[in-house]
Amino acid sequence: MKVKYFEPGISTSMKHSLRRTLVLLVLFSAILLSIPACKNKKAVVETDTFYTCSMHPQIMEKHPGNCPICGMKLIPVKKGNAPKAGEIQLSEQQIQLGNIQVDTIGKGVIGNETVLTATLNYDQHKLTAVSARVTGRIDKLYHKNIGDYIRKGEPLAEVYSEELNNAKQEYLLALERRKVLDNSLIDFDQVIKSAKTKLLLWGMSDAEINALAKNGKAKTTTTLYSTESGYITELNAQEGEYINEGGTIVQLADLSTLWAEAQVYTSQFAQINKSGMVTVQLPDIGKEVNGKIEFVNPEISPDKRINLIRVTIPNPNNQLRPGMSAYVVVKGNQRNVLSLPVDAVLRDEKGASVWVQTSKNTFRNQMVTIGLESGDRIEITYGLANGDAVVTSGAYLINSEYIFKNGADPMAGMKM
Repeated sequence: MKVKYFEPGISTSMKHSLRRTLVLLVLFSAILLSIPACKNKKAVVETDTFYTCSMHPQIMEKHPGNCPICGMKLIPVKKGNAPKAGEIQLSEQQIQLGNIQVDTIGKGVIGNETVLTATLNYDQHKLTAVSARVTGRIDKLYHKNIGDYIRKGEPLAEVYSEELNNAKQEYLLALERRKVLDNSLIDFDQVIKSAKTKLLLWGMSDAEINALAKNGKAKTTTTLYSTESGYITELNAQEGEYINEGGTIVQLADLSTLWAEAQVYTSQFAQINKSGMVTVQLPDIGKEVNGKIEFVNPEISPDKRINLIRVTIPNPNNQLRPGMSAYVVVKGNQRNVLSLPVDAVLRDEKGASVWVQTSKNTFRNQMVTIGLESGDRIEITYGLANGDAVVTSGAYLINSEYIFKNGADPMAGMKM
């Protein structure tokens, strides 16, 4: 038999009523406890200032502190001064360390300039061949090396010639007969003159002929003298060899002037002013001389498709030598255009661009169209206006900093 126990004096409805009352008391207590906490809590307000490092502008924090890279104290920057899309802002330290220089673009004179590779050669007008005027054997050469310098009138060679020796004997015999047969019907003066003329034509000088007449005896060899001054470029005879009448013994070159011969490709030929003045640069001696194009080869090489132009240049003190390298700078017509230093323009497969200063320490990348390039200047045909402030030094450093900070090339997606 089961026994049931009852709680005296409390009914079931009363129990439910007590439970609801306890729940309401707990909720009310929680509300009361939360009121002072709400009074003490500060509202979060979004500010227009962020903190960055002067050396590492890619660091942007919402609160002050130190740079996580270099440890320097972060500086506050207004968000209104933050660079816009496509721009970059540099600190004073970065500008000084990167040697960032800005200049105002303006119009200036620029001209097309063509630089041609050239080689110095002999002036063919100053080449002389010293020849033998009579057939004979060369018994002695006074100069035996290519490049030796010979002055006009210096001994060149000793030659044994039967014909010349016979002519000497005829001259001496005519002199002797005039002494013995002076009153005869024969005009010995005319005979002597004819014999002397033959000796002169065969290369003997008046002094040699007078010495021959004074001594009354002829040497078996005859000294040949140089008829010109110059450097030996060719030596066509050796001791012991026979040489024919008119044969060249040596070839001499006068180096007082030289030819600068430059190669011109057919694509460059239209840019060359055939009658204009040019500048010949001589890197071996570090000098420049002005000259004029004197000859243009009318024939173009069919294999190499090149032409040849020639400029005559002076050679004081014989400083220059044939075979030296040179550059012939041909300047075209000049014109007044917008131009910048070459280093200010960044070029790649996408095109050309420059960095333009938009405000203090802030720069924007601008695509441009370039034209002529002359020396260290380059023409800007589109993209800039007269008076724009353009970075002329340090453009590559700014470009690298932009890529490092934004992870993209500033020219990506840009169009002219």
